[in-house]
Amino acid sequence: MTATPIPRTLAMTFYGDLDVSVIDELPPGRKPISTVHRYESHRLRVFGFMKEEIAKGRQIYIVYPLINESEKLDFNNLINGYEAITRSFPMPNYQVSIVHGQMKPADKDFEMQRFIKGETQIMVATTVIEVGVNVPNASVMIIESSERFGLSQLHQLRGRVGRGAEQSFCILMTGDKLSKDTLKRIETMVRSSDGFEIAEVDLQLRGPGDLMGTQQSGLLNLKIADLAKDSQLVILARDAARSILEKDPNLSLPEYASIRMILVDVLKTKPDWGKIA
Repeated sequence: MTATPIPRTLAMTFYGDLDVSVIDELPPGRKPISTVHRYESHRLRVFGFMKEEIAKGRQIYIVYPLINESEKLDFNNLINGYEAITRSFPMPNYQVSIVHGQMKPADKDFEMQRFIKGETQIMVATTVIEVGVNVPNASVMIIESSERFGLSQLHQLRGRVGRGAEQSFCILMTGDKLSKDTLKRIETMVRSSDGFEIAEVDLQLRGPGDLMGTQQSGLLNLKIADLAKDSQLVILARDAARSILEKDPNLSLPEYASIRMILVDVLKTKPDWGKIA
C-alpha cells in the first residue's frame, strides 16, 4: 500500500505483476490542500501569511533539506533557518520547536510533543517529520529549497497538513534559477494533488530504475516499450494477454502455439518480485 507510488512501483504495475486499488477521495471533512510556489524574494509575504495563520490559532511546519550549511550545495539549511525564524517570530509571542536527525531521540520526542500539544506554533525540521506525524491543527507546510526534493517526497511532506477540517496550505520555496525538470516538478505539485498523476510525472522525469535492484531511478532498457510514454499501450497489451488466457489458460489452441513457445522461453528468466529488497 502506498500513498505515493515510486517509479519502480508504477513500472511493476505496468508489467501486470501488481494490481491497483484506487482510493481517489479525501477522508470525510477534509479539504484539498492549496499549494503555491514562492521565490526567495517573496519571503516577507510568506512570513506575513504565517503570522495570519498563527493568529487564527493554526500551527506551521517549515522543512529544510539540510541541517547545516554545505560548501557544495547552495540550499537553505535548518540551523540558519531556525535562527532567522526566531528573529522574525520572537518570544514570548511565538514559540518555535526544532527537530532533526542528529538530535537524541528523547530531545526529538520532547520537541515533537510540544508541537503536538500546541505549546509551539512553528516546527522547524528536516524530513524526519515526513511520515508518522499527525497534527490536525497544523495548516501550513513550508518546504524550503523545494527544488532539492523529488516529487514523491514533496507530496509526502505536503500530506503532513490538511488533516483537520480547516483549509491548509503548502508553500514551495525555491531560488530564482530553476532547471527545466525542477520547474516541471514544482508546476506539477502546484497543479495536482493526485498521487498517481504525480508518480507518472516522476516516472517521466526519473525513469523506473532497476526493478530487481536498489536503484529507484534511471532508464529501463526495454526492447520496445517506454513505460513513461507507452503506458496506455502496455495496459492494452496486458488486457489482451488476460483475454487470451481466459479463453485458453494452457495456450493449447493452434492459433496460440507461437505465443506458448515464446512464453516458455521468457518464463525461464522471469523476475521473482518476492526477492526484491
